[in-house]
Amino acid sequence: MVSIGETSEATDNTVSLLGMNRKMLADWLVAQGEKPFRAQQLMQWVHQRGVIDYAQMTDLSKVLRAKLASLAPIRLPEVKVDQTASDGTRKWLLEVDGANAIEMVFIPEKTRGTLCISSQVGCALACTFCMTARQGFNRNLTSDEIIGQMWLAQHLLRQAGWGEQPVTNVVFMGMGEPLLNVNQVFPSAEILMDDWAYGLSKRRVTISTSGIVPAMDMISERLDVSMAVSLHAANDALRNVLVPVNQKYPLSELIAACHRYIANYPNRHVMFEYVMLDGINDSAAHAREVITLLQGLSAKVNLIPFNPFPGTDYKTSPHSRVLAFQQRLMKSGLQTNIRKTRGEDIDAACGQLAGDVADRTKRTAKLQQTIHFKRRDSKGSVKHG
Repeated sequence: MVSIGETSEATDNTVSLLGMNRKMLADWLVAQGEKPFRAQQLMQWVHQRGVIDYAQMTDLSKVLRAKLASLAPIRLPEVKVDQTASDGTRKWLLEVDGANAIEMVFIPEKTRGTLCISSQVGCALACTFCMTARQGFNRNLTSDEIIGQMWLAQHLLRQAGWGEQPVTNVVFMGMGEPLLNVNQVFPSAEILMDDWAYGLSKRRVTISTSGIVPAMDMISERLDVSMAVSLHAANDALRNVLVPVNQKYPLSELIAACHRYIANYPNRHVMFEYVMLDGINDSAAHAREVITLLQGLSAKVNLIPFNPFPGTDYKTSPHSRVLAFQQRLMKSGLQTNIRKTRGEDIDAACGQLAGDVADRTKRTAKLQQTIHFKRRDSKGSVKHG
């Protein structure tokens, strides 16, 4: 299993200021012989005003601007695919290092705009109903690649006429397990909430986890954000299958960590995500297990109709059964919502767009290889070397 906070090393001597929180940025500036207050100026330029060309940062000296351009060029993910659904949901496929692609999704609603961002390339947790899990794990994203998603979304949505602050909520619910990358995710969350950067409230930044208990405790101790838990089953036998990390951190440990979180933040709740799978986890008995498991915990439950993807054997629970499940939970006192399905007319399932592009890339490579060998065969023997 990937260790908490493991990440790739930089390949050159430059740094990226995009993913530095204010303290990290101030410390770096001091190391360069600059005043620490420059960190606030830089964060305003980059994150609030969306300026990444140092030459335009007119309240910085020309000498400092030249130094920053040399030592800390700002690199952004490259947009490879940009899709907008009929309901306004917008999804991007972003290339992060010339070889790997990640996804982010903007979900507009009447009172808010939610950006779902990725924290890893792929995922190591192998949840059986997840498209991303089928692609395996490549690496952790760096904090600048994570914040680069937010920067790009703000920039592109402003261009599309969504106003100055189109993104009001950010959820770490895209590709990957955020709590296996805390060294990069935590500074990113701090930037999102910093008043000199994006200024999101603590309740509007949510980190989702499948149940990495030690890192859940790190949230409780170090980072005041909202927390969501991918539950999907309320008994260990079934959850071991659906969410294999449960074999390492079973439900008893997971729920104990949730209680510790609430003890630190008594005005909060934990949001439990529950994908509804036909005939798998959607019966009345399963609902009773959820009620028993969450008894006495400040919790909300979000029921998610399964979004099928090519090659899966799982099916979406009938709407009537989802409604019945919701009613049982609500009668017990659990606040329970059914997530509205968004972006159905585009590659909406998490990982589907990246997987589809990867599959097409592999098919293209195989086709080119086949054509290459056929051409060589037509000329006679194939030479090796």
